[in-house]
Amino acid sequence: MSHSTGPAPALPSLPDSTLATLPATGKIDSTTTPTLSTRPGIEEARSNVAEIDFRYLTAKSKISFKSRDQDIDNANVNIRVRKDSLIWMSISKLGIEAVRGLITKDSIVIIDKIHREYSVYDFPTLSKQFNFDMNFDLLQALIVGNLPLPKRPAQKVKNERDYLLLRQSEGKVLVENYIGEQDRKLKKLMVTEQPTKNTLRLDYEDFTSLSNFLFPYTSLVTLDYKSKTDGQFYQTLLRIKHSKVEMVEKSPGFPFNIPANYKRRP
Repeated sequence: MSHSTGPAPALPSLPDSTLATLPATGKIDSTTTPTLSTRPGIEEARSNVAEIDFRYLTAKSKISFKSRDQDIDNANVNIRVRKDSLIWMSISKLGIEAVRGLITKDSIVIIDKIHREYSVYDFPTLSKQFNFDMNFDLLQALIVGNLPLPKRPAQKVKNERDYLLLRQSEGKVLVENYIGEQDRKLKKLMVTEQPTKNTLRLDYEDFTSLSNFLFPYTSLVTLDYKSKTDGQFYQTLLRIKHSKVEMVEKSPGFPFNIPANYKRRP
């Protein structure tokens, strides 16, 4: 694909409309912990995972990323999230902003300020590239530690060593949620695509109190996939380690514009 030197395309409008919020089920307060008993419905009660409820979230973090053609080690990143709607991030190296990204339900736009280029991706294209189902909810779950798929009352939970295992399926994707038996926090997530057996694993660590919630300050991602291009197996690793996280009611702002002289990278 040839480089485009014309004006950058208009980005989707980003209204800061009021978000519908869920009941705060993930608070540390013991009154929110489901009571387990032997009566019918115990499986449904156990699936009441303690999730983080927020309107806007901001974080200062370190990010490391390693793939077959990229290696980023401990870069500084500022993250802003509008729940179920937007993820904004700014990555800096040596105090200079190098990359700015905006993720919506439909697309990912990356601005490379060092090379004065930008890239636009959509989730179906990324899913084909990695031969793995990618979506906004999965990326948001990576940052905040919530379930990537909505809970459904009919789903069952079983004991698996020190975890409660909640299995979910969406099309060809099987999701296994490993939930802490005591604090009801999602500790580990395994996503497997059928029939390729490509897998994505999320591990959440360093749980710390945040506005009466338990928040994972470290997220580790391991993606193992077989490339459709050359048939080889590859691994992508991502680690996000937060140093400061805040949940706020007012929009922190999501400044994002592509200079007209930036070239679109194919």
